[in-house]
Amino acid sequence: MAYAADTPARTIVRPESKFFYFYLSIACVAVAFLGFAPTYWVPIATHSFKANPVVHIHGMLFFAWTLYLVYQSWLVAAGRVAKHRTVGLIGVSLATAMTIFGYLVAIASVRNASAAGLAPQAIGFMIVPVTGITFFAVTVIAALVKIKQPQAHKRLMILATVAILPAAIARWFLTFLAPPGAFPTPGVDLAPSALSGLILVAGIVHDWRTRGKPHAVYVVGGSLFVVVHLLEAPVSQTAVWQSVAGWMTSLPG
Repeated sequence: MAYAADTPARTIVRPESKFFYFYLSIACVAVAFLGFAPTYWVPIATHSFKANPVVHIHGMLFFAWTLYLVYQSWLVAAGRVAKHRTVGLIGVSLATAMTIFGYLVAIASVRNASAAGLAPQAIGFMIVPVTGITFFAVTVIAALVKIKQPQAHKRLMILATVAILPAAIARWFLTFLAPPGAFPTPGVDLAPSALSGLILVAGIVHDWRTRGKPHAVYVVGGSLFVVVHLLEAPVSQTAVWQSVAGWMTSLPG
């Protein structure tokens, strides 16, 4: 009894579930699919969706990323780490293509809106997809840098995926809540971003139960995720952003 009383209390943690990140990946796929269902998947199925081919490529690349994440997380959970590393180059190529086409679609959207006389609104809103894909790209690069640190690497991959999910969730908000003909404004993605952030919250809760504290990736990366989305609306009105957006939309293509 005396020994127990004199021994410092320790945080009781549970063993980490090897399938936890596989389940998080499944959640990302579900969000991506259900989010785009009303504006993309259903119209595609009914042959009523018309868009530039670059939009279709963009959509397929982004959805393929979520499937790739599921596959990679399953390989790790199944103990096939060597295979996981072998197919890692596919992820590098996929992320690179996603970044390129993400910017291309954002630029094309502004050009289309400008042709309809909505240039100011489109340039302001352009900050939303641009910051989203930039955050994704930077986080994937960080995950590659930390490839020999599995605990950081897998959390960075989840964070990168969460960064592109608000676009899917926002489709439901725009479909049912936006006034007909209204162009979205920066800040409209705050609620979708908060909902996608619940996946990070699940990761933090799991960390607390298994590690006794959240991993630095969730603390730092999650904080940056929140800050970036809070700054989108005010920054979109600055001369600096107007200049950057103007330069991007003036590029050939």
